[in-house]
Amino acid sequence: MNISAGEFIYINKPYGMTSFGALARVRYLICKKIGVKRIKIGHAGTLDPLATGVLVLCTGKATKRIEEMQYKTKEYQAELQLGATTPSYDLEHEVDQTFPTAHITQELIEQVLPQFEGDIMQVPPSYSACKVNGDRAYDLKRKGKEVELKAKPLHIDRIELSDFNAETMRLSIKVTCGKGTYIRALARDIGRALQSGAHLTALCRTKVGEVAVEDCIALDDFPMWLEQQYIEQ
Repeated sequence: MNISAGEFIYINKPYGMTSFGALARVRYLICKKIGVKRIKIGHAGTLDPLATGVLVLCTGKATKRIEEMQYKTKEYQAELQLGATTPSYDLEHEVDQTFPTAHITQELIEQVLPQFEGDIMQVPPSYSACKVNGDRAYDLKRKGKEVELKAKPLHIDRIELSDFNAETMRLSIKVTCGKGTYIRALARDIGRALQSGAHLTALCRTKVGEVAVEDCIALDDFPMWLEQQYIEQ
């Protein structure tokens, strides 16, 4: 490996950790191994703390390709709870509203999902890293301030129904999409299209471009993996 010349490191980000936290851990371990105070490293696309899966880290000159990596098609496996919402549309917050679900069938879901394929407009969640006058939206929300975000254009290639449990109103979908897609916002909008509500209960980014989650290194295994690498100085 040549860290300064540029390497791509594929990490399976663990649940509950920020993308920056995973990056900082990898950076610390590499710096310790090669005996330097700092290296140039960045990640190509943030994952929410409660999401797992493919996190692409770029070092040295490869950081110039971060934008290129961000534009690669991504694939997600998501689990949704129908009939309830939370302020963040995931499990970071408690349920704040409940909605009827008796009318929801698998047939209705299969009719609704194609509405979100192709070029669509999506309003990001107010608990997101989007900036409002220089401040992160989630920082403003956590301070109790109202946040209004504008709809942004994005592209969703495909949404596939993986599973639906009519008793628990749990729904699993596979989403293939482009840059800027918030799966939490997609869950919100699917809930609304079903004349109900929805929020994420699990999310895994299973692919970025050709890199699958199976190709990634678990963060807990990274120290052992790194020990086996020869790094050019």
